[in-house]
Amino acid sequence: QVQVVESGGGLVQGGGSLRLSCAVSGRTPGLYAMGWFRQAPGKEREFVAGIGWSSSDTNYRDSVTGRFTISRDNAKNTVFLQMNSLKPEDTAVYYCAVDRIYGRGVLTREDDYDYWGQGTQVTVSS
Repeated sequence: QVQVVESGGGLVQGGGSLRLSCAVSGRTPGLYAMGWFRQAPGKEREFVAGIGWSSSDTNYRDSVTGRFTISRDNAKNTVFLQMNSLKPEDTAVYYCAVDRIYGRGVLTREDDYDYWGQGTQVTVSS
């Protein structure tokens, strides 16, 4: 059974940084797309960042470009989201998503992903 577990969320002041981690178990470590989504109170879940089977293949929503960086460690079956210059509007529950198909590029739609974590809360104070 595939398990996806996020960690690293918390409370931070505006301008600060956090690093989220997402560990995947129950799958052979390999080259599959992974992504981060977030959902703020009263809003729909939205794409934040994604990484394809190749670590050089990444994509970000416009509002986080230049501030967030997604990366992966295939040996540890883990994906990271480094978040710098955080803003109050980044406050949300952040979810990690994993594709079940090997070898695909960046995926930006929720429906493209098959496995999801429970989420980790990120709160940015002004």
